[in-house]
Amino acid sequence: MVFYRGLHCPICAKYLLELERLEPEFRKRGVRVTAISGDSQERAAQMAQKVQATGVRFGYGLDLETARQWGLYISQSIGKSSLGIEEPALFSEPGVFLVRPDGTLYYGAVQTMPFARPQFQDLVAGVDVALNKSYPARGEYTGAL
Repeated sequence: MVFYRGLHCPICAKYLLELERLEPEFRKRGVRVTAISGDSQERAAQMAQKVQATGVRFGYGLDLETARQWGLYISQSIGKSSLGIEEPALFSEPGVFLVRPDGTLYYGAVQTMPFARPQFQDLVAGVDVALNKSYPARGEYTGAL
């Protein structure tokens, strides 16, 4: 699951282009890739077209309560982006998650800003380690400290 800021974000477009380029590598490893934002269906379709998506599935309409449940940060609009596209009044910042087939979290990263995101090539390599070495998810300890 790749949560992106929306059509207004030029960094998201560049990031999603790289995701689309590497989608076949994820698919070979059994990973289905979905990009989702709070954008409308029309804006999500525009982003999918912009990145020439053929493998990445695009979701839309992410509500802010659900975004918060994923641990995503919420930002307020500062007007038009550098692309000249109006930001939504409120929107979620980026996050990347690998979810196991049983629905449990294997990897998660969230950002408060649009830059300095996890690199997809690194995630492909991480999936290889997880699959080839049965590497367990980390950060799952919830006992007493």
